[in-house]
Amino acid sequence: MKRHYIPVTAVPGVSDGPTSFLRRVIRTALGQQGVDVPCEVDVYVTGDAGIQELNREMRQVDRPTDVLSFPEFELTPGELPGQEDADPGTGYVPLGDMAISLERAKAQAKEYGHSNRRELAYLAVHSVLHLLGYDHMDEGEQKARMRAREEAIMAVL
Repeated sequence: MKRHYIPVTAVPGVSDGPTSFLRRVIRTALGQQGVDVPCEVDVYVTGDAGIQELNREMRQVDRPTDVLSFPEFELTPGELPGQEDADPGTGYVPLGDMAISLERAKAQAKEYGHSNRRELAYLAVHSVLHLLGYDHMDEGEQKARMRAREEAIMAVL
């Protein structure tokens, strides 16, 4: 059994390069967060139109965004799911789903002056942290805690 199951669904035209890269990034982020149970993260790689449609359907926000996260559990930062949360049929703990816009990632990489791979890695790490209960809705402690974890994981990557 694989340690973590990370199926990546990509819209036509997305090469295998980003999909295998995303799997490595997600596995690293989970490891850095101490997730030691086999888990599943479903990833959808799309463009701005696809993520805008998801954003509209799921959040009633009719605009594209860079990444969307849909956690399976309501965790608090530092709280981890256990083996008791595993799907009995697969043995994996379903952490949730993420969707990433490659168009938005490329635009932001250009805007911030770094590589597309770096931006894609950051968005995946950001989403993993959301799946594990982190948030940044306030400008205070929650956001600072999430940013610190993102920086620590990105330093490892």
